[in-house]
Amino acid sequence: MTFTSYFWPMRNVVLAIFFLTTVRAFSSQSDSTKLLIADVIVQIEATEAMDAMYDFDFKEAEKQFHWLEQKHPPHPLPYFVQGLNEWWKMVPNVNIYDRDEQFHHFMDTAIAISEPMLDDPETRIEAAFFLAAAYGFKGRLYSERGTWGKAAAAGKKALNYLEISKEQSDLSPELLFGDALYNYYSVWIPDNYGILKPIMAFFPKGDKEKGIDQLREVANYAFYTRIEARIFLMQILANENNDYKEALRISKYLVEKHPSNPYFQRYYMRYLYSTRRYRELEPTARDIMAKVEAGIYGYEYTSGRWAGFFLGQMYQSYRNFEMAKAYYEKAIRFGDLGEAEETGYYIYSVLNLGRIAEEEGETKLAKSYYKRVRKLAKRGSPAFEAAKKSLKSL
Repeated sequence: MTFTSYFWPMRNVVLAIFFLTTVRAFSSQSDSTKLLIADVIVQIEATEAMDAMYDFDFKEAEKQFHWLEQKHPPHPLPYFVQGLNEWWKMVPNVNIYDRDEQFHHFMDTAIAISEPMLDDPETRIEAAFFLAAAYGFKGRLYSERGTWGKAAAAGKKALNYLEISKEQSDLSPELLFGDALYNYYSVWIPDNYGILKPIMAFFPKGDKEKGIDQLREVANYAFYTRIEARIFLMQILANENNDYKEALRISKYLVEKHPSNPYFQRYYMRYLYSTRRYRELEPTARDIMAKVEAGIYGYEYTSGRWAGFFLGQMYQSYRNFEMAKAYYEKAIRFGDLGEAEETGYYIYSVLNLGRIAEEEGETKLAKSYYKRVRKLAKRGSPAFEAAKKSLKSL
């Protein structure tokens, strides 16, 4: 169903800018003896902490990030990664605003510490890295919040510091990740969001196909950015290329590497559904729903809504209407709790309940569901038109 491709707004341009700056800084070939991010021990420690972060073990990640803060004061690295930790706490449901202030506090602190470092030739590249990365992530959150002016301003600052971080770099897989995202999204965004073309006119144009090829290389050979590369490659292949089999393969890798990550598990479930792998979908979706109902952190109503809808679809295809109705109603309940009535999974759950009611001869009930869809869905959308047609036939 095409409504599952609604997840690609302009924020990816800002994110592309962030990664373009980040990986270039990590690729710096300057004298690394004075650069903290190039210190092998620090890299190992940061990697362990980031693995804990991807596993949603935020307390363990924070413990290690705080240790870096105590060991290396004053330096932007501990504050930036703590900001990154706050970001991943928001990833399952970015509509929750209660972590915004803490996130901006850490990124602003990293910026404040980095700015004086620009004046020292020995720390200039490292300072540019943290300034670009911090502004890039701030821009991403601004775009999530729909404050496009602030997002564009932060992205522009990130690009300015990118020019400094590019002074010394090589074409490593880490560097290719940033180039890949920028190549892809700098073309995709204006093609899909005409209103944003004036903003994108300030950025160089890329090459979508080249971006995808570069993402594949990074996903296979990079160290720091392998996980992030696979996330983006997975979503691009599914949403843009309809290559759900390859997206499923990548999502399975992510789930196996970080089984406690609800975001990875959510997308694994989605691609199992898209490829009709119902035997694997059922236990995965049930597990997600149980975790949502148990209140396990990161398993938000969004995941419950997806799981309910997918299970409803599965049982409807089996013509087990009682089970299908039960799961569609759960998807709707999670939508009500999460105030997400306008989402595709919610609307199509209501629509399918109408179809089941109609097939079971419950005409009055079917009409009530179809009228509800017409109220919820945008006029002219596929769901709206389907409900309108069904009401007319009834």
